Amino acid sequence: MEKKYFAESELIINEDGSIFHLHVKPEQLADKVILVGDPGRVDLVASHFDTKECAVESREFRTVTGTYKGKRITVISTGIGCDNIDIVMNEVDALANIDFETRHEKETLRSLEIVRIGTCGGLQLYTPAGTFVCSEYSIGFDGLLNFYAGRNAVCNLQMERALLNHLGWSGNMCQPAPYAIAADKELVERIAKDDMVRGITVACGGFFGPQGRELRIPLTDPNQNEKLENFEYNGKHITNFEMESSALAGLARLMGHKATTVCMVIANRRIKKADTGYKSHIDDLIKEVLERL
Repeated sequence: MEKKYFAESELIINEDGSIFHLHVKPEQLADKVILVGDPGRVDLVASHFDTKECAVESREFRTVTGTYKGKRITVISTGIGCDNIDIVMNEVDALANIDFETRHEKETLRSLEIVRIGTCGGLQLYTPAGTFVCSEYSIGFDGLLNFYAGRNAVCNLQMERALLNHLGWSGNMCQPAPYAIAADKELVERIAKDDMVRGITVACGGFFGPQGRELRIPLTDPNQNEKLENFEYNGKHITNFEMESSALAGLARLMGHKATTVCMVIANRRIKKADTGYKSHIDDLIKEVLERL
């Protein structure tokens, strides 16, 4: 069977042989990848590396590849949102699994291990500021995965239906409809171990209205957060809000990579408390992930 050819308009390669947005070349990508939102956090992660082989910057995407205790690791900033995760995941997968010379899929495919390190809002009393949360499942309020074939095969359709029934959303209310996706089980076990909270993470398409924050514009469903806090599926509860985990878990599953998200809670929505001095503590989470990845 002839392998698919990826045209110039679909796979855009820069003149120097790097991928379009990231400006990273195939040989610069490690098999272990850490994603962070803030470009400034890339250097914080890389400050723990024993060696550094490259540093590339383009727009909000900053990439450093190096080694940590003998493990070759690439850290990439994605910026904020599932739309940026769509760019990063597709380009990272292309770097790993498409031959840039022939523009065909490689004979042997690489499966990457990808961990996103971020911040989030806690939704339970047991997730106060400072808590480390590992996303066993992610529920996407962004709709991204609905554009990809195979979405139903990798998602938990029963969890999706249970959540929609619980929320009581219908018609165009808070559309697009959520999708539910599991993170890689082995990676969750290795990263979370027995000292991180595990649960369901809701990835939102915005920071304000989609996360139930009301400033000057009223919300479509002012009871959304209370409903999410009370949702239970097979003994699991929604632990936190962030903005990227669903696209990461979903695209990784479709592409054949292993992925999960770990976040530090910086605001607890239930008790309405926030910690704006969190940056001094997130390095502890970074060190845990570097050890366990």
